[in-house]
Amino acid sequence: MDEQQILCACSAYEEKYYFNPRFSSLPTQIQQELQIMAVTMTADVGGVFTMEFDEDGTLYLSTTAKENDFAYDEIGSHLKIKQYRTRYAELLENLEKYYQMFFVDAVQKGE
Repeated sequence: MDEQQILCACSAYEEKYYFNPRFSSLPTQIQQELQIMAVTMTADVGGVFTMEFDEDGTLYLSTTAKENDFAYDEIGSHLKIKQYRTRYAELLENLEKYYQMFFVDAVQKGE
């Protein structure tokens, strides 16, 4: 995936949150909600959490960890992502629509 398709990411290792400025047209409240989701995820399970779009506009939530990170909760990360998919279903669906409308469709139209 290219960096431009990453919506946001958070690292428990560096204790940093990243929001891709390419998506700065999203309302501030949504940007803040994404930050809360990402920071909470890494605080709860560790590792690195990312939200990224594929070329069709599907939004993927994933976590990764360093090889010998014994504090990382892999099972908990899968459960938390499943919980996010349910709890934030409307937000995530709207983010996919936003991406498809402003990025996928624009590329297809040659903009």
